[in-house]
Amino acid sequence: MRGPPMSDFLQRHIGPSAEAQSAMLAVLGYTALDQLIDATVPASIRTTQPLACGPALSEHEALQAVRGLALQNQLWRSYLGMGYHACITPAVIQRNILENPGWYTQYTPYQAEIAQGRLEALLNFQTLVSDLTALPVANASLLDEATAAAEAMTLSLNASTRDTRAYFVSSRCHPQTIAVIKTRTQALGIEVIVGDHEHYDFKTAVCGVLLQYPTTDGAILDYRPFIERAHAAGALVTLATDLLACTLLTPPGELGADIAIGSAQRFGVPMGYGGPHAAFMAVREPFKRLLPGRLVGISIDSQGQPALRLALQTREQHIRRAKATSNICTAQVLLAVMASMYAVYHGPKGLRAIADRIHARTAQLAAGAKRCGLQLTTEHFFDTLHISCPEAQAQTIYAAAAARQINVRRLDTGIAVSLDETTTEQDVAELIAIFNGGRAPTGTRDTPTTDDHIPTTLRRTTTYLTQPVFQRYHSETEMVRYIKRLESRDLSLTTSMIPLGSCTMKLNAAAEMLPITWPEFSQLHPFAPREQAAGYQQLITHFEQLIRDITGFAAVSLQPNAGSQGEYAGLLVIRAYHQQRGAATRNVCLIPDSAHGTNPASATMAGMQIVTVACRADGDIDVEDLRAKAAAHADRLAALMVTYPSTHGVFEEGIQELCAIVHRHGGQVYLDGANLNALVGLSKPAELGADVCHLNLHKTFCIPHGGGGPGVGPIAVATHLAPFLPGHPVVATGGELAIGAVAAAPWGSAGILPISYTYIRMMGGAGLTRATEIAILNANYIAARLAPYFPILFTGRNGRVAHECILDVRPLKGLAGIEVDNIAKRLMDFGFHAPTMSWPIAGTLMVEPTESESKEELDRFCEAMIAIHAEAHAIAQGTLDRADNPLKHAPHTAAMVTADAWPHAYSRQQAAYPLPWVQERKFWPAVSRINNPHGDRHFICTCQG
Repeated sequence: MRGPPMSDFLQRHIGPSAEAQSAMLAVLGYTALDQLIDATVPASIRTTQPLACGPALSEHEALQAVRGLALQNQLWRSYLGMGYHACITPAVIQRNILENPGWYTQYTPYQAEIAQGRLEALLNFQTLVSDLTALPVANASLLDEATAAAEAMTLSLNASTRDTRAYFVSSRCHPQTIAVIKTRTQALGIEVIVGDHEHYDFKTAVCGVLLQYPTTDGAILDYRPFIERAHAAGALVTLATDLLACTLLTPPGELGADIAIGSAQRFGVPMGYGGPHAAFMAVREPFKRLLPGRLVGISIDSQGQPALRLALQTREQHIRRAKATSNICTAQVLLAVMASMYAVYHGPKGLRAIADRIHARTAQLAAGAKRCGLQLTTEHFFDTLHISCPEAQAQTIYAAAAARQINVRRLDTGIAVSLDETTTEQDVAELIAIFNGGRAPTGTRDTPTTDDHIPTTLRRTTTYLTQPVFQRYHSETEMVRYIKRLESRDLSLTTSMIPLGSCTMKLNAAAEMLPITWPEFSQLHPFAPREQAAGYQQLITHFEQLIRDITGFAAVSLQPNAGSQGEYAGLLVIRAYHQQRGAATRNVCLIPDSAHGTNPASATMAGMQIVTVACRADGDIDVEDLRAKAAAHADRLAALMVTYPSTHGVFEEGIQELCAIVHRHGGQVYLDGANLNALVGLSKPAELGADVCHLNLHKTFCIPHGGGGPGVGPIAVATHLAPFLPGHPVVATGGELAIGAVAAAPWGSAGILPISYTYIRMMGGAGLTRATEIAILNANYIAARLAPYFPILFTGRNGRVAHECILDVRPLKGLAGIEVDNIAKRLMDFGFHAPTMSWPIAGTLMVEPTESESKEELDRFCEAMIAIHAEAHAIAQGTLDRADNPLKHAPHTAAMVTADAWPHAYSRQQAAYPLPWVQERKFWPAVSRINNPHGDRHFICTCQG
């Protein structure tokens, strides 16, 4: 075995022991790991520079180093608002969900039968949003409020019956929201009109309008007259709103809004210096098929029992590709689960009490401000006051607040103060003293009534959250049992390996997860002055340096808060580069037909014309087809999007030639870093010839998938693209020629960056390289063990795969009538989640074991697949019935197996315990096979009474 001895942490991160590695190598015909790597990874792409990430630290040393950074952050009280608020995460939710690998290591719920717990929590989230906004259909969350607003604009454009590409945005929306919308519209050729809604006359036809309710400076406005005018002009109306405010205010749906968007952050999710948080979108019924992101619906299983699954999946990018209306391929599931549980725990009365308390203290503050001689811009507010005063007086108040370690918001016309769940009466008294030069004002203290500050016509009168789930679990005993009951219905990495190709479900070590709940990281407002976030800034700077070393690129942006957003940001940077050089007509993007569906969706959003490049029979990109198409579009070629290693799990030896062809014709190369797990330490994207790549921190760098989110998708770029990295309107970031913001927060989901940073520090450069080598070993070992049963579709030089392999299960269809879906469901009976199904080739399984799985676990998976192969052959031979067999009826629930009647020709033992070791580690699916068409025909996406 080459390389230095493994560090303590590396030994825990790497699954196979040294002895197991030797045994696996022997199966492959090698005596040393470097022989396998040399036979697998082309010499032409190997880097000559070892990673300079520093030596590996022990868990203790790494946590001490990260703790040192955390302590440099200053926890001032931030009353800055703008969609971000301090809140209280109930301990029962923090410990049992946020800090629980049974919740944060789940995968996206594509295999719904073993994802019933989190699907129920997401259904609760949808119900929460739908009830509080009074709109019937809500999705299972989006990336952040600004992105949700941009998606609402796109939805309005697609749903509009007007021949217009203009959109109106109120100037009283949050500044980061306006910025993200402006970024989105530039590439799509949409005109954004930002102004005062009260004076907009609709002489310029618009497809939709966006309003903030309450406004960014806290005012509660009655938008009904304007909404009526907008509808009369044929425009859809979106209200960006606050769910907590909606417990007191007339909800958007009752005001006439077509769409409501916002953030559920203040429902128990820490600010985390900007994220991750669960945004939301709710719409009227006619727009349900245009709703972006995930949508959970109720259906039935094969036994006629209620069952949950993802609904209306024809909206998926891998189906619609260039015709997709959004590139959002995930959600913020873990954060949506937390927000939904916050609502379950408090119930409607508890939420109303929290809102009443915040509003009452804001009213107290307003009365105190008046006693200090200050003027409010409005008498109608929920939690935010806008105090109008001259610049000199505003500066005095701002300085007095800073002296007490308090942040208030500076506005052109004064200051704004936003209160929250954590604000106490003492905090209010201190703010009033700040308004009054440092002492309490004299005179009679008013006893304000909150009724004065919400107009009678805008007070909520309708009920919400009347469903049983929001009434039952208000004691901690009941709450923790409910959380655990849902957890038991979900398969996560705590149960078994999740071998999804291209999704890299690797170990999320406890030491990596610890720092995200430290208050110094979790409680910072994203718009706090930089000097208060010195630790974060050092972490970000060092982390960017580490990414530069790993990728070979010159500059990094951490703003994109998902892989899809990294794709989008990278393409916008390329677009801006061409425009700056006077080549704005370059808008053709070459994309292989095997690419992930978000690639063409992102390119479309970036205003590019997609030209598909063919792949050869061996899975590699057809170089001659690319050469011909690059030449044919030479005058307009903008970019090539390429995944490396390839989507087929192979190191294509022609990658540098592909890049050179594109460059010769004036284009740039965007490398999709979804498969970086096979490159780190062995090859650098910049040295392959790419100009920009995105990284999935939730894959290669150990941020957990969280049941379908959060993720982080930073981009790394070459020197000539660095000036165009994303900027931000509130906190200056990006290059001197920065494209606009692509996310609401300056550094995206900064709150989870400590996970990847701690991982890299504990691995060190040599450890990261070893992890890549073991990922390749594990994938090739599975391929070798399963090749006699399932053909391996694509291999590279010497018959080797990269970090994943594609099993061809299509022969079983002709042999025994067994489809890929039957295999996926049967794997549940063995306690495994299925590999990636039917992508990039229909009827196949893409397997990625990652470096974190032991040989024993790999063998169990192989044994399960071999047993399934044997069952298919038993069907072909007539030993098992062609219709009544374990594959066709899988998965088998405990209720099915223990029922008095057993209607099948095969035994209960074969159904439930197909191999001896299954008895020791049995995971019971919560429901039997789900009837997906029934759910779409009988569409229900909220909790029933």
